Amino acid sequence: MSFRRSLRTSAAAFAFAALLLPFATACGGDAQADSQADVTLRVGATGWKVEEAVLKFAHLDDTPYHVKWSLFQGGDQQLQAVRAGALDLASSSEIPPVFAAADGKPNFKVVAVQRGATLNQEVVVPKGSKVTDIAGLKGKKVGYVQNTTAHYFLYELLKQAGLKWSDVDAKPLLPNDGLAALNGGSLDAFASYGTSIITAHQQGATTVGSGADILSGNFLWSARDSVLKSDAQKEAAADLIARINKAYAYVRDGREAAFAKVIAKNTHQPVAQAEQDLLAQQKQRPTQARTVDDAAISSQQKVADVFTELGALKSRLDVKSFWTTALTTDLEKAL
Repeated sequence: MSFRRSLRTSAAAFAFAALLLPFATACGGDAQADSQADVTLRVGATGWKVEEAVLKFAHLDDTPYHVKWSLFQGGDQQLQAVRAGALDLASSSEIPPVFAAADGKPNFKVVAVQRGATLNQEVVVPKGSKVTDIAGLKGKKVGYVQNTTAHYFLYELLKQAGLKWSDVDAKPLLPNDGLAALNGGSLDAFASYGTSIITAHQQGATTVGSGADILSGNFLWSARDSVLKSDAQKEAAADLIARINKAYAYVRDGREAAFAKVIAKNTHQPVAQAEQDLLAQQKQRPTQARTVDDAAISSQQKVADVFTELGALKSRLDVKSFWTTALTTDLEKAL
């Protein structure tokens, strides 16, 4: 898929989310729910619905409120959906909220942090490529998922290799489009994450750079402002985040092999590989929820400043303006 077509695809996705706004509002996105039974949380997921799956696996999906999960190719699209009123709660890396708030008019706040692994965040080249490292990408066509971790670690890896962003022909693409372009021969390398990297390796791709030690491991929960105005919705959001935290603890309590079967079914990889990856991820950085603190805000500020340096942001953004501790009391109680 061409670069121009990928931009049209992103624009269409945003337009579709915008079309959902009247329906989303009518369905209770901004309504003041009186009890948990009246609450419906519209929650985003990236790659595959792993959070929904882990809750079911741990027998923690019996929430007193309703959860409607929606699948996206990246956290950037989740934040676009939040901005359009089609999602109440988004999960992403540190990067998407930066761009979603760049116009100075965000309708969301970062309410919690989920510490997680940064494996499967890589720059890969197709089978048979003669490129063996990041320095070898000079003058090459390199795809990346814009406004995500891939955008960030690709830039940092290029700097480490003594290259500038302008030294490569960078093409912003969605994960599925980038994977197709890599396999089709129209890209020399692709910076992406998650299931797209897993699939790339299954198709013979090799790694030339990793974001594992570049990324902080802070993954953010962002809630629409309307959620924070409702005590029932706040309580539900905090409870859901806490349940996911408890579900991963349940998996780590000797059930990795069993949950690997769930992962393998959804990511189309051998069970043994899924288990190996899961063990590596939880060893690197166990999935755990945390309340908002100054260290997490500072970490995202560092990331935002890098994008200002890159020129992706027109001016410096004070990220503290879209963080809040409004969910802290509920989350501490739920954890």
